[in-house]
Amino acid sequence: MLHGANIRKMNSFYEIFCFILKSLSIFARSIHQPNNISTDQFIMAVPIKFGTDGWRAIIADDYTVDNVMRVAEATALYMKKHKMKKAVIGYDCRFGGLLFASVTARVFGAYGIKSYIGQGFVSTPMISLGVIKLKADLGIVITASHNPPSYNGYKLKSSYGGPSVPAQIAEVEALIPEVCSLASLPTLNQLVERKLLQDVDLELMYIKHARKQFDLKLIKASAGRLAYDAMYGAGQSVVRKLLPKSVFLHCDLNPGMHGQAPEPIHRNLTLLSETIKKNPKITAGLATDGDADRIGLYDEDGRFVDSHHILLILLLYLHKYKKLTGKVVFTFSVTDKLKKMAEKFGLPYEITKVGFKYIAEIMTQEDVIVGGEESGGLAVKGHIPERDGVWIGLMVFEFMALTGKTIKGLVKEVYDIVGPFSFERDDLHITELQKVTVVDHCKRRAYTAFGPYKIRSTEDLDGWKFIFGDEKWVMIRASGTEPVLRVYAQGPNETECRAMLEATKKTILA
Repeated sequence: MLHGANIRKMNSFYEIFCFILKSLSIFARSIHQPNNISTDQFIMAVPIKFGTDGWRAIIADDYTVDNVMRVAEATALYMKKHKMKKAVIGYDCRFGGLLFASVTARVFGAYGIKSYIGQGFVSTPMISLGVIKLKADLGIVITASHNPPSYNGYKLKSSYGGPSVPAQIAEVEALIPEVCSLASLPTLNQLVERKLLQDVDLELMYIKHARKQFDLKLIKASAGRLAYDAMYGAGQSVVRKLLPKSVFLHCDLNPGMHGQAPEPIHRNLTLLSETIKKNPKITAGLATDGDADRIGLYDEDGRFVDSHHILLILLLYLHKYKKLTGKVVFTFSVTDKLKKMAEKFGLPYEITKVGFKYIAEIMTQEDVIVGGEESGGLAVKGHIPERDGVWIGLMVFEFMALTGKTIKGLVKEVYDIVGPFSFERDDLHITELQKVTVVDHCKRRAYTAFGPYKIRSTEDLDGWKFIFGDEKWVMIRASGTEPVLRVYAQGPNETECRAMLEATKKTILA
């Protein structure tokens, strides 16, 4: 049950944050507000749309208590329609997480839905695991993942412990009202009395699950000194408890995150890289994003190890060393070296559109050994059908400890099987007209070569992949919401990949 101190803290924070956020929201909107529309009308009219991984918006602009209540009510209506009775709610380290989680629970309670709410900040995988362990019907994560610190968000998790499928999300979105219909909400104390609210230690639940799956004693004894960058996110507490002798960076509560988006890519992790380079005793580095479902990894030289290489390392470990089998599932933008390894191991594989939700759906229906996407969201057999940066990091460290190899040594073993390769990506911020023109050229197969690289064939599952032969290709994929083109390249080394990217950019932007 919720402790009295926790209840008082939630109630007092709720009143204070409501006032602050409402005031900030009114001020922000008054700048752009037409004269004939009242402030309250303007706030009510804000459209709320779910993207590929939930609803995200700027705090005190569109992300307000009133708008979270609207989304929570739509979720409650969806749950009532499908006879769902229990939900797990959690929040990460961003501003107002406790407030938004509390108001969500209060809306659910008004509809007779019981909420299990996490004690303190938690990661997205902890909530997904909690849904399964508590036999709940749905999970709600208050997070904006790797977005800048000015954002917060609202993710939906299904009863199987992974992302809700697009059809479920669309159904909830269609139920969002112009304004929450509830005239008043029950207090947290009232919900506890009615047995509609209970706090749970989701972090402890996760730690117990991890200790059953991993040989932590072996990791601590044999993997060497490790470094971890939480990026001020929700992985900071659990990694301290699982790997207490690590070197810790950005592992404190700072909702402002020094203005840095908590996305675990190299340009955001230079301190972690330099820390490893300066300390020869550090054997590897791990980073996780704001809600700790994505991974960043570094080898003993402080070099970034991308998701393509991590996926190959995971498949090597699980199949060759742990003797597991299953389908290999990966998105269209992932290296085809994964396909090559799957074929060499005699394992089936499936390539999906870009987005972890497609992988998660397959994992709930089939026996999948490894699944992943290019942007750092990876999942493995024996865990939930969910991205989990901490879990994947532990698996790599266990592989290191078991074999006595460094990450460079594991990569070499991968190369011995599939051959060496490099993978690079550029995001081109261009005009909408340029984007539309390039997409039209791709659709019409207007490109025959990019500089000296002649196109032998084209694939178009999600974007356009132009095959040059000799395991070299580039891929062009347009953002669905911004004037951005993402251009990927696979080649034998970084120099060749950069050359292919430059030739491609020169052609398409001419």
